[in-house]
Amino acid sequence: MEISPKDRFVTVYGRKPVLEALDDPALSVDKVVLADTARGPAAREILDAARSRGVAVQRATAQRVKVLAGNGKQDQGVLADVVAPRMKPLALALEEGSLRSVLVLDGITTPANVGMILRTATAAGIDGIVVPRRGVASIDPLVVKASAGVAFRAPVLRCGTAAEASALLRASSFPLYALDSHASDTLYSASFGGRAAFVLGSETSGITDDVRPHITSWISIPMAAGVESLNVASAAAVLCFELVRRDQSRTQSQRT
Repeated sequence: MEISPKDRFVTVYGRKPVLEALDDPALSVDKVVLADTARGPAAREILDAARSRGVAVQRATAQRVKVLAGNGKQDQGVLADVVAPRMKPLALALEEGSLRSVLVLDGITTPANVGMILRTATAAGIDGIVVPRRGVASIDPLVVKASAGVAFRAPVLRCGTAAEASALLRASSFPLYALDSHASDTLYSASFGGRAAFVLGSETSGITDDVRPHITSWISIPMAAGVESLNVASAAAVLCFELVRRDQSRTQSQRT
């Protein structure tokens, strides 16, 4: 399967994020695109940083940079494509057959939440985090910052929409679980089997209508003291580390 550049790179834009990427030896920068109108000390600093790393710099119109960055207000005439070694299309990951635990982000448009989920899920060893190209905050400098840089190495899986991801996962025999505060089955009592996918919806509207038909089970996180729900990033953290606890318990029982 041929992988699109959009499914291989995290694009950062703006002078400071681009310079930070170029200055980080742990990151592999594929290229920098600089507006042909960019001049002066700021442009020179970027050109010098790219040259010292051996990174190619392409010149393009300011409008082209805006289109490539996907953000016409904050690109500042420069972007960089940073290699994301674990990013791939969801369809390819399913063909490879290595997925066991998957998160699907559905309608989560706040960059801070997306970034924190990427950080938490990566730390918990989740096999894949589906970040659709539409309907979810794009992986931009705000998401990268919220993830503390983990977004570059997170196991991000790409597809068009959360509904498309849900259909692909169901076709590959993944059960789809979604969090709902009114569900009778709880995160601690439900049985997930060998592999499972979990859909995380937005705090305001929950799971979108296009995704709901694909859900096989609904689960809740028990709440006390009249608290109705958690921030979606906090809920993701509870979910991810409950999966870690189960894996460790299963491994320990197999040893004994």
